[in-house]
Amino acid sequence: MKRQYITAIFALALICFGSCKKQLEYTPTGVLSSQDLTSPTAVEGLVTAAYAAIGNGDMIGPIYSMWVYGSVRSDDSYKGGGGTGDVFEIDALEHYNTVVPTFDAFISRSWKNLYKSISRANVAIRAVNGLADADFPQKQSRLAELRFLRAHSYFTLKSLYKNIPIFDENATAEEILAVSNDLGWEESWNKIAADFEYAIENLPETQQQLGRPNKYAAQAYLAKLRLFQAYQQDEQHQVVSINQQRLQEVVDLTQSVIESGKYALNADIADNFLPETENSPESIFAIQFSINDGTTSGRLNYEDGLNYPHGAPQYGCCGFNAGTQNLVNAHTTDDKGLPNMTGFNNGIADLSKVTVDVRLDHTVGIDGHVYKYDNTKLFSNSWVRDAGVYGNFHTMRSQQLATSPSYFKNGPFMGVAKNQDILRFDEVLLMQAEAYIELGQHDKALPLINQIRERAAASTSRLKKLDGSFASNYNVKPYPTAGWTQDYARLALQWERRLEFATEGHRFFDLVRWGIAEPTLNQYLNVEKVRRPYLSTAKFTAGRDEYLPIPQSEITFTKGLYIQNPGY
Repeated sequence: MKRQYITAIFALALICFGSCKKQLEYTPTGVLSSQDLTSPTAVEGLVTAAYAAIGNGDMIGPIYSMWVYGSVRSDDSYKGGGGTGDVFEIDALEHYNTVVPTFDAFISRSWKNLYKSISRANVAIRAVNGLADADFPQKQSRLAELRFLRAHSYFTLKSLYKNIPIFDENATAEEILAVSNDLGWEESWNKIAADFEYAIENLPETQQQLGRPNKYAAQAYLAKLRLFQAYQQDEQHQVVSINQQRLQEVVDLTQSVIESGKYALNADIADNFLPETENSPESIFAIQFSINDGTTSGRLNYEDGLNYPHGAPQYGCCGFNAGTQNLVNAHTTDDKGLPNMTGFNNGIADLSKVTVDVRLDHTVGIDGHVYKYDNTKLFSNSWVRDAGVYGNFHTMRSQQLATSPSYFKNGPFMGVAKNQDILRFDEVLLMQAEAYIELGQHDKALPLINQIRERAAASTSRLKKLDGSFASNYNVKPYPTAGWTQDYARLALQWERRLEFATEGHRFFDLVRWGIAEPTLNQYLNVEKVRRPYLSTAKFTAGRDEYLPIPQSEITFTKGLYIQNPGY
């Protein structure tokens, strides 16, 4: 969060109209043409508008908070809210309902919002290229920043839809309309990677202004891309091989980030979820939001605005993104302080008796436990909107207290100026650990994973109740070297990623990358539909549900040029 946000010349941004398709043909009235934007000041405004675009999602067209697509579609969260009909599109996504392609919200809107951000980046790149180096000394750095932003949006699109059209700033409107989404696995990833590679070569190691990526942010993001690319998929979305060369790239790129000395884990994981400690050494790249910046309500994150406790008087809406019993059970630990990887979900964990990972109380709102680090307001089951359907658990990482200076209530909805982390150092460590494991060098992964566990174990200071006690019994220990085989290391890595990023929208994409989405999610559903009868018809279908459908409106508009994803 920044109280004085980099000034955006939003009038200039209006020329960046629309998504890559239908909206390219729309010309707003009363705006400047691109020919008017030839001064360095005007071009700098277009660059700022491109930064703004990656934060321009909304509650029904999210592009940065992946709780709908990555948590509710996984085993981390139930939809929540006021029953299954409340924002029924999310309920359909939770059930893997094939009627979803016809929806004009979420799936279609996220697609459009992401291509709008790409459009803004391309407009700004063209404008920057039109300036001489002598007139615009920041030219190379700004081009690298813009290509980083464009690659970020393409990466998000590919993670969601897989088969997407990819084009750059040189494509005309007519040429864009002729770009198919029929690209192979390697070709599509490499096209996106080229932008990150350019950014690595042309970004400085340090940026003077917060929010701008540096060389190491580009290396970290390219490492993430190469990690996804390494798990090679066939046309039916099944993982058929793991590319060892790509894994080695992940190791090399993450090692450069680690050796830079610029980043480190925060002492307390809570520092990742509070505005007072944002832009910390753990944050590698984040979307910057603002409040008290001279505008009416600031530039806020509303994509998480449905997720506050419904019954709490300071909020009043809306109770979505409710933690699952499976997620809570996954936090239980054995007498050695290690996860209960087998049998963890055989029953309902009695939290008054079992030991748990500390991260549970940083993630899930539980009756009688400290809510969002305020021990004067313990979470209450009375705050839950529809316990009969979704249970009593609540998720809270993305939320802020109503007393936070970052919080703003706009009608029934909540927005916050807390930055949205896109890449953190904890993920860099776990990406490197994952690559080492799949390279057969799992011994090198052990200290990396244990760094994460040791930080988790130490993250207790904000969880004490007023009397100094804890609501949970914590027991988190490092993994021992004994029994650290490749198979066990792989399970440990998968477990650690789940707990470290629980409800942050990573889980579904991890399961798809590892090729275990179908067995994991159907096993989860077989148990949960007994606990939560509203899930009785939910079923994950392999070869279809790994990705969202291409919006039908886009297929229709391109006269069938776009090929629909399998199964839809």
